[in-house]
Amino acid sequence: MNRRKFFKNSALFTLGTTLINPIQAVAAPIEEDSFLKTKKAKNIIILVSDGMSNGTLTICDQFLYRKTGKHSNWIQLYLDNKVTKASMDMSSKSSIVTDSSAASSSWGGGVRVINGAVNYNEDGSYNMPIWQKFKKAGKMAGCVTTVPITHATPAGFTAMSNKRSDMAGIAVQYLEQEYDVMLGGGDKYFNAAKRADKRDLYGDFKQKGYQVVNSRDELLAVDTTKPILGVFGEEDLPYTIDRINQPELKAEYPSLAEMTDVAINRMKNHKNGFVLQVESGKVDWAAHANDIAGLIYEQIAFDEALKVALDFAEKDKNTLVIITTDHGNANPGILYGSRANVEFDTLQNYTATNEFVLNQIKGTDSIHQVREIVKQYNGVDLHKEDSVDLLSYYTGLNKAQDGLYNYKKLPYKAISEIQKRYNSVGWLSMDHTGDYVELAMYGPGSQKLKPFIKNTDLHHFMLDAAEIENKF
Repeated sequence: MNRRKFFKNSALFTLGTTLINPIQAVAAPIEEDSFLKTKKAKNIIILVSDGMSNGTLTICDQFLYRKTGKHSNWIQLYLDNKVTKASMDMSSKSSIVTDSSAASSSWGGGVRVINGAVNYNEDGSYNMPIWQKFKKAGKMAGCVTTVPITHATPAGFTAMSNKRSDMAGIAVQYLEQEYDVMLGGGDKYFNAAKRADKRDLYGDFKQKGYQVVNSRDELLAVDTTKPILGVFGEEDLPYTIDRINQPELKAEYPSLAEMTDVAINRMKNHKNGFVLQVESGKVDWAAHANDIAGLIYEQIAFDEALKVALDFAEKDKNTLVIITTDHGNANPGILYGSRANVEFDTLQNYTATNEFVLNQIKGTDSIHQVREIVKQYNGVDLHKEDSVDLLSYYTGLNKAQDGLYNYKKLPYKAISEIQKRYNSVGWLSMDHTGDYVELAMYGPGSQKLKPFIKNTDLHHFMLDAAEIENKF
């Protein structure tokens, strides 16, 4: 397959320019596929849109439908009645509002742990992560993400640590466990020049027979008969909306769908099957920043990766696809008003993240210059008072903002509040929420899903679906 042509039919590259109104779709009855009832899951692909509130799923679907006339792949599964659907309680041991490490550990280790821990119990013991269990049972295993490959969600499936922040240590565990494909960001955790201990993990992986790739071109040319470590970027991969609108980023970094495709091709021919975790990690980061353009396009990127997994599963007939999120974040929503449709549709004009836009503004800029910058990347004309307000964060009149993933103290909250007056999207907060989350399944074993489960139930569900005895 020519992976350079991979995305030509994707939603990101077929967004038209005509806005239409949503119509009522009719759900087709689910087909009586005998394999759903008679076969075990040889393969499992679990896709996690990290930090996806229900509002995020809605906003993305409305955005795509009003632009293209097509629903997101996720919602289309509901309309076609192709999946079994449930809600899931994601509480951690320490809080009804989980963080990503405790959430992923509940799936990975089958036990609720405190926020900040990775398969680590308060008594000092550890819970073996599920990808290690599948490896011991003879399957291939891998992870794909747009944030550091050592970040909380991949780590919950693969590693053990009393603190999620020890990503340098988690990288060493990946080497020791010999996972078959690991793709994501985080060069600083593998590069000898950037690690505190100066250990050359890239060299160590190569000695074990891994192909180490650090660019999109290298990934697309990789030999899928050998294990792969792909690390792209110092910390994370670029936001999707910035990547697709900046040619240099698009050339350097792979998309989540491309990484998913490579990972499946690496493992699909293994006689004992494989397990793969795919994460759109920056859905969560965009929600923390109340960045609506970043959020929508990260969710679309997730949706494209979902299509890759579904296309494989529909042909393979032996693959269980699990689609979910680990928690809500910021709970965005489309707000009621007489101009809601018109204002929401202005989002079609956004071409950059708020992070990118805010980094273009300087304290020496004039009100007119601020207005022009926002006009260029959001396609709206700010009122004078909004331009004055935004500039005040650069001149010291307003205090710089803190927040997770806001190392440069950019005025994320301020610009999102300004944008709300033009796009009719509001936010509850800038942090995780304790929502019951969406969970959907397609493939062998999916019919056994109950309408409501606890997060730790999913650990045992995956083992049961693959008929792997939980003896480790």
